[in-house]
Amino acid sequence: MTNLSAHDLILPAASLGAENPLPPLRPAREVHHVENLAELPPDLRENIEYGGLASTLPTLEQDGYDRELVDRALPSLVLENDHLRATILPSLGGRLYSLVHKASGDELLYRNPVFQPANLALRNAWFAGGVEWNLGSTGHWTGTCSPMHAARVNGPDGTPVLRLWELERTRNLIIQLDFWLPEDSEQLYVGARIQNPSSETAPAYWWSNIAVEQSPGTRVLVPADQAWRFGYGNRLDLVGVPEYDGFDLTYPMRHRRAVDFFFELPPEEQPWIASLDAEGNGLAQASTDRLRGRKLFVWGESTGGRRWQEWLSPGLQGHGYAEIQAGLARTQMEHLMLPPATNWHWLEAYGRVSVDPAKAHSTDWQTARLATGAVLEPVFRSLAAREEQWLTVIDAEPVERLAMGSGWGALELRRTGWKVSAGTPFADETMTDRERAWLPVLDGRLPEVAPQDPPDGTLIAWKDQLEAVADDNWLSWYHRGVARWAAGDQEGARTAWEQSTSRTSNPWAGRNLAIATNSPARAEQAASLTSNHLVLVEGIHLCLGTGDTERADRIYQSIAPADRNDPRVVLARIRYLLETGDPAAAQELLDGELEYAVVREGENPLAEYWLWAQRELGTDRPVPSRHQFGMFGDS
Repeated sequence: MTNLSAHDLILPAASLGAENPLPPLRPAREVHHVENLAELPPDLRENIEYGGLASTLPTLEQDGYDRELVDRALPSLVLENDHLRATILPSLGGRLYSLVHKASGDELLYRNPVFQPANLALRNAWFAGGVEWNLGSTGHWTGTCSPMHAARVNGPDGTPVLRLWELERTRNLIIQLDFWLPEDSEQLYVGARIQNPSSETAPAYWWSNIAVEQSPGTRVLVPADQAWRFGYGNRLDLVGVPEYDGFDLTYPMRHRRAVDFFFELPPEEQPWIASLDAEGNGLAQASTDRLRGRKLFVWGESTGGRRWQEWLSPGLQGHGYAEIQAGLARTQMEHLMLPPATNWHWLEAYGRVSVDPAKAHSTDWQTARLATGAVLEPVFRSLAAREEQWLTVIDAEPVERLAMGSGWGALELRRTGWKVSAGTPFADETMTDRERAWLPVLDGRLPEVAPQDPPDGTLIAWKDQLEAVADDNWLSWYHRGVARWAAGDQEGARTAWEQSTSRTSNPWAGRNLAIATNSPARAEQAASLTSNHLVLVEGIHLCLGTGDTERADRIYQSIAPADRNDPRVVLARIRYLLETGDPAAAQELLDGELEYAVVREGENPLAEYWLWAQRELGTDRPVPSRHQFGMFGDS
């Protein structure tokens, strides 16, 4: 018998905190930039050059989280039969948090014992573990720490199907996930669909990101003899599998550094990937043919790699995790063209696999992967029929609402009149005050609010409607400016923000002008209009970047004492102290116990500041492990 039920999952969890109201005008450094495009096959090169995301607007950054773990209740939905128990988190991007094989008691995924966001996603906040569903653009998707709509649907066999859906706002694509566990099944099926309801071709990106426990004996099996290696060195290189650089790359813990391997599956091969322990047991994921990409990611066993694992799972026990992934394209640097008014779908299967360990760990690669594929053959044979069954309910209307997502989908349907599947409804009643605040724009109005209140993220797809708004106030000009900036009209954006500040003095347009013009004077002026420490921190960094240390210090002195322990403020102060010749004071801050929650993947400012202070002091204290977040070497 298959059951679907709702529960509170109690975990030590950090607070996710509030969104950052400041629009991200400058993109974060992209760690997946490829420099050797001319050396790549034409189709791969074209896909990499197509569809890159210029801005994460209209979404805002989620950087308000902390690192204080306290027991919190996370909403969870549990789908189980006699063989498997799946736990899904609808408020956190639909993450498949846990998949337990009941007969063995094995957890098939890496189940993170805590919820600790860190700065790895397109919107900053991301957490490790389980299976993440990445739609939109290269990176961890904009919805990874946001709620999704969830409901029960009647399955094709009479069992309950758990459906999750939401609007991905940077691409205006609809994500649909159907979790289906037939009564007699030892496989959890996940039916995925992307809907493009618009009249424009949209860049499409998808990777199912599966975290699995690793140990020295863990091996990843996949039906491929070659892979594209990307080691964060800005190159994609085709290498052999499994032997690479003198060792077997299919053993995650044999890697020293963080690295991606995107496997080249021959067209005749069924797409699958598996992670097996020393005894030959583990998780296998297979899919129908549209989802052909497969990948292995490891953090590496360097100090920085281990630090990242501990950072994402405080109190880490064991050896941490690796990621096996499945995607639409060969690599995560690519986007595909999804035509107008078109849907793409596929079915994934997740289950336990047991392979003769002598074969699974054979030094002969063909023996190992063929033996694993043979064990999975019954799964392969049933996938097409299961997909046909699932397609009979793909548009079925929900029969019981289980969780509420956002109202952005309903708002966008009000603007566009798009036709979407009855299976993924966006009813007007899902809109909150936040979304309803935009409805007047559809009638040519945008009433102003108090200039002390930060504006919401600009709906950049509404640029034409924002230009047509009749209200001549600071808020209308502010949003016009952000929409123009996102469209590449920087001069028009500056003009709009100048109009905004001339209507009513406000820090938000002032801050945008400071960023756009790289002006310390404008940064200080914006800082003088608000106590929002995020504006002030940005102003400090802007002033330091232009060498204006006096203005940087004046802005810092205006920060409320209660905000000065915010890690973002402290980092800015350390930089100021180093740039103004006070390495002893900087070192004192670096020696403190403060945890810098928003350190970003691919960056290592704490180690850089430490080494800078040590050089200036004439000492040679090594960087402590707690400050080592380097991913590319031994630091």
